[in-house]
Amino acid sequence: MSSPDLKNFRRIVVKVGSSLLIDHAAGEVRAEWLAALAADIARLHADGRDVLVVSSGSIALGRHRLKLPRGPLKLEESQAAAAVGQIALARIWSEVLGHHGIGAGQILVTLQDTEERRRYLNARSTIGKLLEWRAVPVINENDTVATNEIRYGDNDRLAARVATMTSADLLVLLSDIDGLYTAPPGANPDAKLIPVVEHITADIESMAGAAESELSRGGMYTKIEAGKIATTAGTHMIIASGKIDHPLQAIADGGRCTWFLTPANPVTARKRWIAGSLEPKGTLTIDAGAAAALRAGKSLLPAGVIRVDGQFSRGDAVIVRDPDAHEIGRGLVAYDAEHAEKIKGRSSPDAMNILGITGRIEMIHRDDLVIGGSRN
Repeated sequence: MSSPDLKNFRRIVVKVGSSLLIDHAAGEVRAEWLAALAADIARLHADGRDVLVVSSGSIALGRHRLKLPRGPLKLEESQAAAAVGQIALARIWSEVLGHHGIGAGQILVTLQDTEERRRYLNARSTIGKLLEWRAVPVINENDTVATNEIRYGDNDRLAARVATMTSADLLVLLSDIDGLYTAPPGANPDAKLIPVVEHITADIESMAGAAESELSRGGMYTKIEAGKIATTAGTHMIIASGKIDHPLQAIADGGRCTWFLTPANPVTARKRWIAGSLEPKGTLTIDAGAAAALRAGKSLLPAGVIRVDGQFSRGDAVIVRDPDAHEIGRGLVAYDAEHAEKIKGRSSPDAMNILGITGRIEMIHRDDLVIGGSRN
């Protein structure tokens, strides 16, 4: 099966690991390599693509600037090193993208921020606004407060979760290897690169080795796990070499890599998750005009809500019913039940005044809403 073309993707998440970004002997960024990667990102950006970067490297940078000795760090030492390194890492990305006239915004997240729905919506909204402003979000693990995130490999899974959270249609994992092989190529000279993986099967997983195995530690196992997260959510994924200059351009030119394909698309997969995988915590009953607007693809505004039932929090799933109490959809509500009750039936300006907020006022944004029929 032929592989897709990079130019056909609209939103791309690029994961950059610490081993690629940092010269660990010198404790500094590999400046020439990063400049080449930034040029690749700038080309995609100029073509109208949304590009997000998931970058490691804060602990490595911090420990060098603090002149810490080699060897394992205690948890609190890793967190303190990350606090120093995050400042340096943000400045480096800002400068290298700024050379191309592109703004950068730092987002610090943990895996929990992509799992707990309230925090998920907050992070998603912030990233969405940066993309709307044509900035490149640079997303790092928040190692200063994380406990279980500070271990090699979580940046692969974190990148996959960021890709699904932002409805990206492609995740690129830049690695020290150019793809998935039938066996570890360093140990088996007969190992062959697999250019396309249509489905992640048990056989594909076995090629990565066990999580605890010496060969897979910090390597292919976490990338396959990331692939399962991404492809289930409708995001294609690539494992490609980051050891070369202009790694994204190499992919665009048909260079060696492994594509992991998904049969879905991010919007379809996300809405299937909303419709079928989340337990509703409440109900919003809406008027006939709002029901017609939702069926036409609009968001649900407070003015169209006539009744609020249940105890729910921002980010919870709720059922949407028409005036005859028929369920017409489900979605992730943007307000707690108490606030939803205060602004139901109100115009958007009134609702903003009541809550003392500005900006988006949708009760349920259309991207977080599934209307009847599309739930199956």
